[in-house]
Amino acid sequence: MIASLCLTRRASLRLLPRQLLLALLLIGAVVRPLAAATASRGMVAAEHELAAKAGVLMLEHGGNAIDAAVAAAFATGVANPSSCGIGGGGFALVYDGKTHEAHFIDFRETAPAAATPDMYVRDGHPDPRLSLRGALAIAVPGEVKGLARVLRDFGTLPLATVLAPAIRFAAEGFPVGSHLAAELGSNAEEIRRHPALAAVYLKPSGEPYAAGELLVQRDLAATLRAIAAGGVRAFYEGPIGEAIAEAIAAEKGILTAADLRGYRERLRKPLTTHYRGLTVIGASPPSSGGVVLEILNVLGGYDLRSEGPRSALALHRVAQAESLAFRDRAESYGDPDFVDVPMARLLSPAHTEQLRRQIASPPPVPTAAPAEKGGTAHTSAVDVHGNAAALTSTVNTAFGSMVLVPGTGIILNNEMDDFSSAPGAPNVYGLVGSNANAIHAGKRPLSSMSPTLVLRNRAPLLAVGASGGPRIITSTLLTIVNVVDFGMDLERAVATPRIHDQAIPARLFFEPALDPTIVAGLRKLGHELVEARDLGAVQAVWVSGGSLVGIADPRKGGAAAGW
Repeated sequence: MIASLCLTRRASLRLLPRQLLLALLLIGAVVRPLAAATASRGMVAAEHELAAKAGVLMLEHGGNAIDAAVAAAFATGVANPSSCGIGGGGFALVYDGKTHEAHFIDFRETAPAAATPDMYVRDGHPDPRLSLRGALAIAVPGEVKGLARVLRDFGTLPLATVLAPAIRFAAEGFPVGSHLAAELGSNAEEIRRHPALAAVYLKPSGEPYAAGELLVQRDLAATLRAIAAGGVRAFYEGPIGEAIAEAIAAEKGILTAADLRGYRERLRKPLTTHYRGLTVIGASPPSSGGVVLEILNVLGGYDLRSEGPRSALALHRVAQAESLAFRDRAESYGDPDFVDVPMARLLSPAHTEQLRRQIASPPPVPTAAPAEKGGTAHTSAVDVHGNAAALTSTVNTAFGSMVLVPGTGIILNNEMDDFSSAPGAPNVYGLVGSNANAIHAGKRPLSSMSPTLVLRNRAPLLAVGASGGPRIITSTLLTIVNVVDFGMDLERAVATPRIHDQAIPARLFFEPALDPTIVAGLRKLGHELVEARDLGAVQAVWVSGGSLVGIADPRKGGAAAGW
């Protein structure tokens, strides 16, 4: 550690952003972010190397795991803007090492006041284009209020300090990473249709930035500086809020300045279950943490360890449990402020046993495959004091609505697509929902985001979550199963080929590297299999003895960094 940067916690709270920027210039000498890392005092696993560095810097300056996770989330929004950012929203699950209490902060986007259940129906049929691109797809962003609330209630550092790394990366630029380069390349044609977005993310020639080329986002830096100076009001009110409302109105959207002023994050009660003697804490609706817990409950009735990770029967049980829990999700999940989500029943022993009895039934008849699309970013952080954070945020599909607010650098989400535009109508991920997830003014759409914490003896053992649409749920679940049931180290648990069954469409998706003998065994058990790449991207921190182990999923090219 650089001696000049060894500050006390009190001094760190007085750290000026200018000093912090100098520290960031030096941090490369002491932090080596890798896909896998080990440390003793703190660990951050994020979806970009710069985000991991930003998080660790907060730890070095006296902050806790929550400060680190928030700094990493803001930085990820700059470095991977196709995945997340201040124009989106998400969820945070935090654990307080002093009180041994878990807290869940819901900063999911909300439908504008003018939203109606049939707003995407044309000639009697849902038009999916309307909820995916353009101003009508935008829900009220919650990221700024949510991250500020997480920091205020559970962090220790000022908002300006935590934002400083993201501001620097936006203002001075950074080399485009492989993930962003791929997203820019695959979406370049669509980006060209949106001049404000193209002006930032395409070169003057109209070509997308390639990996390694410098990307500067000066307008976004100015917006982040305004938030650092003025807090959340600088985003939701005043010139920035007005610019957002004006940009949406110019593109015939319905979100207004009043919608922005009226946005509120929610502090909700987390969900809890027990698995193999461990306590698993999940995010409550409108997230899908309950789906992860429901699958674990079902699998708790089988001896997966004896069957082993190379057993087709073990993965058959996992796949069937996934399918059944996804069916419950489609039928019952929604915003608990608007509908009664029966989580107590879905996680009850009686319902769990009922689901186990159904696993013996043949898999349902297959239909079409889901789209392999998705943005979203996850950060996991744990510190030596027993604080932990699992934080997932998103703008939904790549670059969200593709609406960038001129002069601000803000890319706005397309989260309205996560509502059920009509009962039984699939969204871009092939997911369907019931009236529980119907569009309503002020309502939050159902989300696949599933930040999760696993505890042993009231202390954090694993902080985990993922990106990748509905594959978030199954990749998070399989990471837990691989570690707890199959005894894998965390690096292998994350890298191991995955399966994914979301019930509708009724196919079992598998990654190409899955052992062919397992694939053959699953076919014999009646599954219709479809090969699919990159079934989720997990970021996780594991507490192993006296060490903190961080893993960033190689599928997305993230980084873990420790102190």
